[in-house]
Amino acid sequence: MYTTAVIAEIRAQVRAWRAKGETVAFVPTMGNLHAGHITLVKEAKRRADHVVASIFVNPMQFGKNEDLDAYPRTLADDQAGLISAGCELLFTPTPDIIYPKGLDAQTFVEVPGISDELCGSSRPGHFRGVATIVLKLFNIVQPDVALFGRKDFQQLLVIRTMVEDLSLPIEIVGVDTVREPSGLAMSSRNGYLNADEKSRAAALKAALDELANSIGAGTQITLAIDVANQRLIDAGFRPDYLEVRSATTLAPAVDSDKELVVLAAAYMGKARLIDNLVFKR
Repeated sequence: MYTTAVIAEIRAQVRAWRAKGETVAFVPTMGNLHAGHITLVKEAKRRADHVVASIFVNPMQFGKNEDLDAYPRTLADDQAGLISAGCELLFTPTPDIIYPKGLDAQTFVEVPGISDELCGSSRPGHFRGVATIVLKLFNIVQPDVALFGRKDFQQLLVIRTMVEDLSLPIEIVGVDTVREPSGLAMSSRNGYLNADEKSRAAALKAALDELANSIGAGTQITLAIDVANQRLIDAGFRPDYLEVRSATTLAPAVDSDKELVVLAAAYMGKARLIDNLVFKR
């Protein structure tokens, strides 16, 4: 695997592959990789001739009081994991390379509507930062296919919408959430949890399962949400949001919706954890 922070080198290698008629898959990350990221790379390898990954902790998607400076940087371990999964090219730019004029002078991309609620409401400007960096990376790598985890359900929908609205010739693939044996969704922020918090954090997935089963059995959505919220509180969570939405539009669920998604964000200690579950009724 070749690692570079130089945009021209990424483009040159991709051009060389394309000159031979070969395809390119892309996995953008913020590093501190876990088994979920490695699963994305392995799936990317299955879908294209070559795999490019990026590691960039994107300051545009962090709020003023969020964990940008504390976000773990583990490049050597990340490189080893990417090599084992079949990645051939790794892009590791700095903020000065990505935003040479600074954040305040940077052109940005915003996906209206779905960017403004749930995580977008709790973290204003977050999805503007996500959409902007993903589009920049897409323009640098120019992949045929890009892969993202379904754990970040709202992010996946934001990126799909951006690609469709801007007519980008890129297939967006969502890959199932990889979980700990307890059911806890793998996340870089799980590293902020101590042993007791990590054990109690498994209640997040259990609450989503119970909520989906309850709605499927005919329980009123608001009542099922109240019960699930209390379960989270009893486990030591501070819920940010817990909502049931249309799985296709992310609009609030109505009686005619058959495919639903329950989405949750909650704090355990200093870690803000998110999870979701798509289900039918």
